[in-house]
Amino acid sequence: MIRRASFRLFSSGPLALALVPVLAGVALGACATQTPPPVSPSAPPVAIPAAPAITLLPPIPQPPERPVAPPAVTDPAIGQAQRIDAFVDYAAGMYGVDPAAIRAELAQAQFQQNIIDAISRPAEKVRSWAQYRPIFLNDARIQGGRAFYAENRAALDKVASQTGVPAEYIVAIIGVETSYGRITGKYRVLDALYTLAFGYPKRAPFFGGELAQLFALGKDEGIDVSTLTGSYAGAMGWGQFMPSSYRNWGKDGDGDGRRDLINDKDDIFASIANYFVAHGWQRGGPIVARATRSANAADFVPEGLDPVYPLPALAQRGYAPQAGEPTIGAGEGATLLTLDGDAGKEYWLGYRNFYVITRYNHSPMYALAVHQLAQAIRAGSPATGSGGA
Repeated sequence: MIRRASFRLFSSGPLALALVPVLAGVALGACATQTPPPVSPSAPPVAIPAAPAITLLPPIPQPPERPVAPPAVTDPAIGQAQRIDAFVDYAAGMYGVDPAAIRAELAQAQFQQNIIDAISRPAEKVRSWAQYRPIFLNDARIQGGRAFYAENRAALDKVASQTGVPAEYIVAIIGVETSYGRITGKYRVLDALYTLAFGYPKRAPFFGGELAQLFALGKDEGIDVSTLTGSYAGAMGWGQFMPSSYRNWGKDGDGDGRRDLINDKDDIFASIANYFVAHGWQRGGPIVARATRSANAADFVPEGLDPVYPLPALAQRGYAPQAGEPTIGAGEGATLLTLDGDAGKEYWLGYRNFYVITRYNHSPMYALAVHQLAQAIRAGSPATGSGGA
């Protein structure tokens, strides 16, 4: 899956309280001989209590960053023919792929302007949680998830038992990403990554790196990469894995010696679960909890989604789990989410496993939608309203 950055809604630092000096004008009387009032001593400044300091917990360890293509491949000031030569050298040297095979595949690649247009399109209006939630939490998606789970229960439950990732979360990821495998993308992955690596300088290092990983994937799995289709960003299969994700976290779920994330459901289920495990999933751990905000609490916007804030520290700031909501033990942390729901502001505490879901897509609303869809698939929750942990 591509790590989309469109939901960095909580990336700004904590709000700081600033004192704004107010200049008070003194009105002069109409009579110039009027005696001015006596000057009273200045009132002492009002002390504003500072927010309690928080000792942060260590972040959840994550896999190394994926390799990106070097400037010789991505610098738009260099001629394209020269950059392609540099790419062939890079991919061949990095992954041991035959240079002639890379050139042969690149000769088939087609630049597609509509891909550049799609990725360059100004961002749509940012949706609130109240607007975003119904896209994925609706009767059709919930009923489709229940049916998909029923059809594949044995395979899904086997993976859940082996990995600790509940089956309903695997189903929910597939439901959100591709509507249970029905919509996996119409673009040739080769064309998408070629177009973005050589025609989209803003993110050429990332997509150049993914193009090289595509050739490595073809070598590893014996795949004709020219036949693969996916999203305009190059994500493929039921779980929408980018080539690097496919190579790093794809799993052979049925033991046939291949990792097929396009057609083999056993491999798809095992790979999605393995992605979660590789990014820190905790077996049996809680996901998220609805929180209450005390009347005198100040706004608090964490700098990221990492669950590094101890619950007692968040409670000092005025945010605590609602009664009956999941909680965590000492030494574990959470992050705070503030969302605009159907009935106004909603406050949520995202725990370790919530953070892991955001590694699949960096949007907190995406992760909460996956969580609530999973719960609805498992428990038969209603599709309406924005509540529910």
